[in-house]
Amino acid sequence: MPLDGIDLDLDPYSARLVSAVALVAPTVLHVAVRKKDGRAGGHGSGVVFTPDGYALTNSHVVSGADRMTASLPDGREVAATLVGDDPGTDLAVLRLAGGGFEHATLGRSGTLRVGQLAIAIGNPFGFQTSVTAGIVSGLGRSLRAPDGRVIPGVIQTDAALNPGNSGGPLVSGAGEVIGINTAVFGPAQGICFAVGIDTAAFVATRLMRDGRILRARLGVAVQTVPILTRVVRHFQLGQTTGALVTNVAPNSPAARAGLAAGDVLLRFGDAPVPGADALHALLGAERAGVPTTLQILRRASVLDLSVTPEADA
Repeated sequence: MPLDGIDLDLDPYSARLVSAVALVAPTVLHVAVRKKDGRAGGHGSGVVFTPDGYALTNSHVVSGADRMTASLPDGREVAATLVGDDPGTDLAVLRLAGGGFEHATLGRSGTLRVGQLAIAIGNPFGFQTSVTAGIVSGLGRSLRAPDGRVIPGVIQTDAALNPGNSGGPLVSGAGEVIGINTAVFGPAQGICFAVGIDTAAFVATRLMRDGRILRARLGVAVQTVPILTRVVRHFQLGQTTGALVTNVAPNSPAARAGLAAGDVLLRFGDAPVPGADALHALLGAERAGVPTTLQILRRASVLDLSVTPEADA
């Protein structure tokens, strides 16, 4: 049966995989790095997301790079320059020299469901355009970034990742990029992580505009959680998920506002907070020093707290 242009005698699952890979594989890069001291650096993967050659990868792949080369599946090898990187989310944006690039479609990570198909495409150990498949194993995970910050809204998957996969795309069955592969949980098998594409798209936009990410901070670690249906109905909430506070840093804006572990953030000013990615996106530099009302769910009560985010150095 034909499926998205794939006319092969395949079972539906295989046909879906083949179709998704056919859409995204031509956009996946092998990124080779040379360090500022002249030594050969590491290598990783990336994915082109605009027709004029902007690509997403991991910050740790390009850290300390003096020169970078991107190899494309069509055989081209082009120079790549760093537009900007953000160690706080382990993301970076590159610009490729030349033109005529195929580019991937970015999906949504906020609408993912545990159990749906997840496909990793990258260049492990230099084997270009290698494909592994699994499922979305978990959502709203937190992961420590190279600079020590906690990356929110991370996708857990059992699609196998190996050295060299870093920076490559995690892809849905529809052939859309839903995450940027970033890490493997070393002691275990089948536990791999990708930065959600909602976070990646936000970071990429800011890096392309400013070259760096300017942020405000509350001083909390959060993860996305569902809200009980009876609680949603009782308080007539306009959302079914929120951002659970798992840790509050001492002497932080959140601590001074009275936030505590176990609180669920519902709204930040006029904006809903359906999860960790949403809170991350709301804490732009313009929020620093501006008193803002936080609506939270604390046990059986909905409360308003006043918080003043501070500039994140």
